[in-house]
Amino acid sequence: MSFEYAIIVKNKTRLESLIERFNTKAQAKFYIESLGGNFDDYESEHEIFHTSLNSLQTQLSSVVKNKTVERVYLPSFIFSEKNLIVVIGQDGLVANTAKYSKGCPIVAVNPDKQRYDGVLLPFDTTNFIGGVENVLSNQYQYKTMRFAEAKLNDGQRLLAFNDLFIGASSHISARYKISFNQNTEEHSSSGLIISTPAGSTGWLSSIFNMAYGVTSMFEKNLKPKRPKLKDNELLFAVREPFQSIRTQTGITAGIIKNQNHLSIESLMPTSGVIFSDGIETDFLKFNSGSIATIGIAPETAKLVTK
Repeated sequence: MSFEYAIIVKNKTRLESLIERFNTKAQAKFYIESLGGNFDDYESEHEIFHTSLNSLQTQLSSVVKNKTVERVYLPSFIFSEKNLIVVIGQDGLVANTAKYSKGCPIVAVNPDKQRYDGVLLPFDTTNFIGGVENVLSNQYQYKTMRFAEAKLNDGQRLLAFNDLFIGASSHISARYKISFNQNTEEHSSSGLIISTPAGSTGWLSSIFNMAYGVTSMFEKNLKPKRPKLKDNELLFAVREPFQSIRTQTGITAGIIKNQNHLSIESLMPTSGVIFSDGIETDFLKFNSGSIATIGIAPETAKLVTK
């Protein structure tokens, strides 16, 4: 395989988003500081990111032609098999990029190691070029990442690198019928999270934090545990299920494998949604009559390793 172009994927900094909102940096600063916020942190984050971005672009230009794409354009951007992808940003940007990558190798770069955990960011600006050169010479190592898939009965589908959310688009209760392992219930809840192994340290972990936090009020010396999902497994968790005359709470969590899909039938006349990886604008409508089948997608992503 001959790679002709590197596509740099980035996102706006918080400062850039504030300037878009308030038109000028001075107005953004006045707004943040008038509320008691620390505007210096926004400026520091912005400067560190752009220093890293400039270094990345300079180094990359010496080995391969490249262009930069903002995250907001990912859903409409068409990656070619002759592209390699360089993501610079937070872990979530890797997830957002991966589901559109069409198998292109992804070199993920942490621009600010003092700020971002970098679970999905094995490189920084001091060593990423080695990963790029390995890709260009077809001698690279990578980790295969699996996706979760939501498939509707009308043929629409949505992929998730980290997690899927199924529920209502606002803070009203989600109403649906859930079927898993030959059991079926009607639910009223705050929706479901379906997590991949990559996403188990993200949104799913906050659900565990809440569950252990509440339980520890009544169970002393509780030792929190975290799921260790295999590559061919997904974990679903129902958020805040409510028990009533019509709704049950027997199916609240489970492991989805290739042979045991999760089925969700919407009972919401309006406002039902399915979105992935925290991007609420990239969603499927999930209203009455819609049935979603959740499983492991056939697509994979290639995350380049050191």
